[in-house]
Amino acid sequence: MNKENKLKIFVDNIKFPLLAIFLSFIIGSIFIIAVGKNPIVAYAALFSGSLGGLPKIGETLLKTTPLIFTGLSIAFAFRAGLFNIGAEGQYIMGAISTVAAAWIFRDLPGAILVVVIIFAGAIGGGLWAAIPGILKAKLGVHEVIVTIMLNYTALFFSNYVVRKVLNPSLLQGTEQKAYTVLIPEKARLTQLHEFIPQFEYSSVNTGIFIAIFCAFVIYFLLFKTTLGYELRSVGNNRYAAEYGGISVSKNIVLSMVISGMLAGLAGAATVAGLTFKVDQASGMPGYGFTGIAVALVGKNHPLGVLAAALLFGILSNGARKMQIAGIPKEIVGIIQGVIIVFIAGEAILKYLPSLKKKDKKTKEVA
Repeated sequence: MNKENKLKIFVDNIKFPLLAIFLSFIIGSIFIIAVGKNPIVAYAALFSGSLGGLPKIGETLLKTTPLIFTGLSIAFAFRAGLFNIGAEGQYIMGAISTVAAAWIFRDLPGAILVVVIIFAGAIGGGLWAAIPGILKAKLGVHEVIVTIMLNYTALFFSNYVVRKVLNPSLLQGTEQKAYTVLIPEKARLTQLHEFIPQFEYSSVNTGIFIAIFCAFVIYFLLFKTTLGYELRSVGNNRYAAEYGGISVSKNIVLSMVISGMLAGLAGAATVAGLTFKVDQASGMPGYGFTGIAVALVGKNHPLGVLAAALLFGILSNGARKMQIAGIPKEIVGIIQGVIIVFIAGEAILKYLPSLKKKDKKTKEVA
């Protein structure tokens, strides 16, 4: 493929997301005006709150980190023709596995322990995702149904572990807490302000580098290896892939496991870099569902996911500044929703010509 074709494909891939983002801000302006506020003031607050200085940029990158992981998770499954709506549950299992590994291997040296707990988080998410993968490959059970149920199973299982297995009252003899034991300080990811003081109060940590590294690894895996070719072939047409000698079952399970490992890494990075524990929770953390939007806006491309996650990180972090300026935080939700609607609209527009063509053929036959 020559450079001209590559450039054309690149432009074709980014033009609609950029248009969707632009139109979403226009529609967001209408709602801002409707609540009696100035859109320019609102958007200035949004961007100054998320990009106005290194500490704020650090907080934006902190919010971007788990979205990169969950966006990659969703996008990877999409590439194999699967809709992994269970990134929420895999995130939770990754987080609780991280704390469990940190407690079990707490005597290891710090440098090794960090690697072990991050790896444990990935394994926790991967094993959880293997369940719908196996059910899909062996029994044809739809992954959406299974992963939705597993999301709630993971939440209740995590709460049980918090209360009955990893609670400080049981492991350290303290009073009952609504969270697990803390992971040791030596197992925590390094905060960027420790070697770049200009980040000040920001909690951004080396998890952002792990996330970016994973994006490039997934890109290489998908587009530069035989395994990636097989996964994408199954996603494009599993019957043709099977006819070509590719094991559909193996690739379905494998794609779900890798997808789950990425979501589990989101949980591991959050625990090791920010919370240092898992709290008893009444609801889902939301990173998995936002990851769906990130994957869609990023066109299911690993590098597109990086850009989309940053956009959602900016919107998320800037929303607080908008609220201080008197703008309802729901405006940001509206902007995110409109972006998704327009991205989905692109798929519908592509689908319509094929419908018309099919209808025309049907009439000709009749």
